[in-house]
Amino acid sequence: MSLNLKFCAIKDLAAQVAYLRSPIAIRDRCTQLFQLACSDQLRYFRCDFSQLERVADYGIAVIRQQYPDLQIPFHSRWRHFEGGNGSRLNLLNTQLQNLSPLEKAQAKFDLAIVSVLLDAGAGATWQYIEEQSRQTYRRSEGLAVASFWMFCQGAFSSDPTRLQVDAIALQTLNETTLAEGLQVSATNPLVGLQGRTQLLQQLGETLSRYPQLFRSDSSSLLRPGHLVNYLLNQAENGQIAATQVLSAVLTGFSDIWPGRITLAGTNLGDTWPHPALASPHPPDADGINRLSTLPPQSPIPDPRSLIPFHKLSQWLTYSLLEPLQELGLEITELNALTGLPEYRNGGLFVDLGVLQVKDKIVLHQAQRPGSEAIVEWRALTVILLDQVAEIMRQKLNLTAAELPLVKVLQGGTWAAGRQIAAELRPEGTPPIQIESDGTVF
Repeated sequence: MSLNLKFCAIKDLAAQVAYLRSPIAIRDRCTQLFQLACSDQLRYFRCDFSQLERVADYGIAVIRQQYPDLQIPFHSRWRHFEGGNGSRLNLLNTQLQNLSPLEKAQAKFDLAIVSVLLDAGAGATWQYIEEQSRQTYRRSEGLAVASFWMFCQGAFSSDPTRLQVDAIALQTLNETTLAEGLQVSATNPLVGLQGRTQLLQQLGETLSRYPQLFRSDSSSLLRPGHLVNYLLNQAENGQIAATQVLSAVLTGFSDIWPGRITLAGTNLGDTWPHPALASPHPPDADGINRLSTLPPQSPIPDPRSLIPFHKLSQWLTYSLLEPLQELGLEITELNALTGLPEYRNGGLFVDLGVLQVKDKIVLHQAQRPGSEAIVEWRALTVILLDQVAEIMRQKLNLTAAELPLVKVLQGGTWAAGRQIAAELRPEGTPPIQIESDGTVF
């Protein structure tokens, strides 16, 4: 291959990586599977659109229960920190009161980032008993409350007197320490403890690879919270796009994900293949074959078969927006991000009959995150969330700006998915079980 051809190939691969890290790619690729589902050409799922309005009505009922004034906050980790005992955030703000606004935002970024990365599914049996309130929390709320107190106690800081998360502490974090903080024991098992530990350790390693994102001019200490400084520099006229925040998250944290597909040396994170998108390759949603430049004998995975979801990265992005708003930034392009393809949102569509399982083994045997069935489930969930959001807006007489997707998730679909699961099954388990390693869901 000539030097010029090599250079073109490198540029093409770089463009493909950038594309697969974008919300555009998430919707493009999920739309391809959705179109196949519409003609009943998928192996594991078909759609019954006659039930979609039922989902919207159920979601609206949940919204009116929780937010009768329709003043819905963002779907973010901060809602879990508030759960059951709203005084936690008051305590945090009290502890941060002597810091500058920028330092407060850095600390809140630190907390949100480490907590979201611990937020993969906890399993049906694990629980956390909060010492301060003696209340018991499970699943996402339990992980949020546990990580909140670990943060306040300095578990992620090399200087326990400072409310921060830093590379030194993360690199030396061990499974025993994390287990103690999360109250894990033989009688209180947590799914994916080892994977969570390794994820935080890898985060500590990764911070040093992106000093432009994680080092402050005023400190040589590498902290995830220093991402605030970078984002402030990206803002223009007091505004920053949600897509810019996601781009920084995907760049800065891509190397932490274990065992993922790589392209041009770049870890693609929450991105999985589906055979329906391999050759012959269907067009993207706009009719363009965006990724048609790979040579036929390429040794790397064919990007045309890949479907990105970036669930935890988008969940993290949603969770970083509020500290930025507290600094006075206006967040734009909120609806450019997608819904979160996880078991509560996806379970809602299964439990209310929009998604119908064609092979019942999916309901009775736990599936791996990269399995064809789970990729289909998640891809269809992304598109259905967009559709049900639009129906809900019409019924509530609200615009997309007034009821962005991040509020639909909080008020309607995520909470509704949990509520219908609790109505239908003991312990509120999702309709489809996933073999989690603690790093995807």
